[in-house]
Amino acid sequence: MPTSSADCRGSSGSSAARGAGTVLAAATAAVLLVTAGCSDTGDSGGGKKDQGRELGAQKLDWQPCPPPSEAEGGGEAPSPLPGGAQWECAFMQVPRDYADPGGDTIELALIRAKARDQSRRIGSLIFNFGGPGGSGVSALPAAAKDYEKLRERYDLVSFDPRGVGRSQAVECLDNRQLDEYYAQDFTPDDPTEEAEYEDRLRSFASGCEKNSGEDLPYVGTTNAARDMDLMRQVLGDDKLHYMGFSYGTELGGVYAHLFPKKVGRAVFDAVVDPTAGGKEGSLGQTKGFQLALDNFSADCVARGDACQLPGSTPQEIQQFIVDLLARLEKKPIPAVGDRELTQTQATNGIAQALYSKEYWPLLEQGLDEADGGDGALLLALSDAMNGRDRQGHYSNIQSANAAINCVDFKERYSLQETKAALPQFRQASPVFGDYLGWGLMGCSEWPVPGQWDDPDVSAPGAAPILVIGNTGDPATPYAGAKAMAGELGKGVGVEMTYRGQGHGAYGSGSTCVESAVDKYLLDGKVPAAGTVCE
Repeated sequence: MPTSSADCRGSSGSSAARGAGTVLAAATAAVLLVTAGCSDTGDSGGGKKDQGRELGAQKLDWQPCPPPSEAEGGGEAPSPLPGGAQWECAFMQVPRDYADPGGDTIELALIRAKARDQSRRIGSLIFNFGGPGGSGVSALPAAAKDYEKLRERYDLVSFDPRGVGRSQAVECLDNRQLDEYYAQDFTPDDPTEEAEYEDRLRSFASGCEKNSGEDLPYVGTTNAARDMDLMRQVLGDDKLHYMGFSYGTELGGVYAHLFPKKVGRAVFDAVVDPTAGGKEGSLGQTKGFQLALDNFSADCVARGDACQLPGSTPQEIQQFIVDLLARLEKKPIPAVGDRELTQTQATNGIAQALYSKEYWPLLEQGLDEADGGDGALLLALSDAMNGRDRQGHYSNIQSANAAINCVDFKERYSLQETKAALPQFRQASPVFGDYLGWGLMGCSEWPVPGQWDDPDVSAPGAAPILVIGNTGDPATPYAGAKAMAGELGKGVGVEMTYRGQGHGAYGSGSTCVESAVDKYLLDGKVPAAGTVCE
C-alpha cells in the first residue's frame, strides 16, 4: 500500500510529487525509528550502439540482489522471502529514444521473486509504486508481505523506471546542495523572496541539465510505458499483468492506451485523475490534504485529554498548526545537529505524516515537540519525503520526479499566473495552500518542453481494469478514480470504493479490498462496478 510522497504535478520547489508509493514508507520508518524514540557494478549508462538487435529477445542475467544504491535510497540487500526464496535482480536494455530504436540504449534495473507454484504460474505481475521517481527495486521487497498470496501464482516484478535509481538516474544537485535547497523558503511573501525563489528554481533546473541533460528529453511516462511493454516481451508474457499505485495508475493508463490488446489483469490503486492537469490537479490535492488534516484533527479532539495538541475543536487545533508555521517562518527551531526546522520543512513533514493513519501519532508528537522548540521529528518526516537518510544521503526521487513531471506536462506557470492562483489555494487550505500553490512554478525554468496537457488513457478493447478510490486519500483525491474509470472507457474501467484513510487501499487492512483484488488477479473474477468496501 502506498503511504508516502505527495502527488503534485511538477513541483521541484516543494517536495510534493505527482505520485506516491511504498518506496518512501520504508524510508520513513527507518528515519523515524531513530528520531522518534542492487549496488551497480556494471555500466548502467547509455552509449551502446545496438543496430539491428531485437531487444525483445534479450535474455536477462538474473543475479542475487545487492544492497540498494544511494540513488535508490540505500540500505541493506533485500531479505529472503518466506520459505527462503531469494530476490533476483537484472538489467534490461531499452532504447534511449524509441524514435531511434537502433541507436543508443540505456539499462533499466529489475527485481523479481519467482512464483511459489510454478506449475500454476499465471505470469509476471509488474508493480509501479508511484512517485514519479520511486525505485521499484527498493519498494517491492519493502512491501512484499502484502503480496505473498499473489506470489503463489505470479512472479512479483518491479523496476526502476528510466531516470530513477539504477536506471540512468537523473542527478540535479549533490547532497550538500540539496540540504541547502530544501531548507530554503518556498512560499515567498515579498518581491525579494519571489526573486530568490525563481533563482532557486533556475539553479535546480540548471543542475539537472548540467548533470543529466542528455537524458532529460526521454524520461517521460510515454517512454516508461513502452519500456513496460518491452519488459512484458522479455519476461515471456503474452499480456501485461499490473499493479499501479498513485502515479503508477497514470503510467498504467498510458500503457493501456498505447497497448490495449496487451492489457492482462490490471489494478489501479490511489488513482491519479487523468483529466486534472496543472492548477486543477494541484488544487484538488490541496483539498485532499486539507481533508486528511481535518480528519486527523477530529480524531485528536475525540481522544480528549489524551490528545497532546491544544484546542477543544478541530478548528482550534488547525489554528495552532497555522500559528506554529507562522512562527517557524520568522524563526526556525533547532532539529538535528546543526540543522534547523524551517516552515517549508515543517509543512512538508506534516504532509508526509498524512499519507497513512499509522503516522498520525508521529504527527501529533512532532507538532507538540515543535511547539516546545524541538524540530527533530517533523524534520525527520520531511527528510523521508525528500528521500534523505540519517547520514545525509539523498535518493534521486525528487530529481527524477521533477524530470518526469516536466517532460510530461506542457504547463509552465509564470510568477504572475501563480500569484493570481494563490487565493484559491489559500481558501482550499490555510496550512497547505501556499505550499502547493507556489509549487505550480516547479517546471517554469525547465530546459526541456513537456508533451501533453493531460495524458490520454482511453483504452478501447482492453481487458477490464480495476480502479480503486479511497475516500480519505490526501494525495490522490477520491474523485480521481471515477475520472480514470470514465477515461479508460466503457467496459474497461471498473470503479471500486474504499471508505478509509490514507493513500491507497490495498494493504490498508481492509479484507474486503484485498479479497476483491486477489480474486481478480488470481482467478480473473472482476468485482461488480460500484463495489464499496469499509
